[in-house]
Amino acid sequence: GVGAVVSALGPPTVLVNNAGILRDRTLARMSAADWDLVLNVNLRSVFLMSREVQAHMRAAGWGRIVNLSSIAALGAIGEANYAAAKAGVQGITRTLAIELGRYGITANAVAPGFVVTDMTREVAEKVNMPFEEMDREMLKTISVGRSGQPEDIAQAVAFFVDERSSFVTGQILYVAGAPRG
Repeated sequence: GVGAVVSALGPPTVLVNNAGILRDRTLARMSAADWDLVLNVNLRSVFLMSREVQAHMRAAGWGRIVNLSSIAALGAIGEANYAAAKAGVQGITRTLAIELGRYGITANAVAPGFVVTDMTREVAEKVNMPFEEMDREMLKTISVGRSGQPEDIAQAVAFFVDERSSFVTGQILYVAGAPRG
């Protein structure tokens, strides 16, 4: 846990909450177990990790918390659990910004759109669609004409953790290749 990190690397002053899973089903078919698992991994983990590291950040008088949300927070068919969790991530982000700002800690969120990852490849597989076809379909909603790459998300995270971003807190940055939010 965090204690092992402190022992090995020193007190953490940067936290990127990036855990995420899907258990897509329409509301009628979604089990309570799928709901709970997605909320626990995608939202409860943000609460637990932020609570654990904030004391170290407060002691340092400096910290950066960046939470990964999603455009799914705006609503997504078959993802009531994921959408609720990612919307919750936005709410906790704003609350952390308010509570922790006086200690030199910022809290922000990155909300990716369609990004080529193992998770999006798994989604294509689950719906029996070749990934290339899913990519072409998603491109219809992406203004910049290309799918997102992990590096696009990393760049947004890097902005938020930069020391020069100390006046930016409580923000949700949609990194989706098109206007969102």
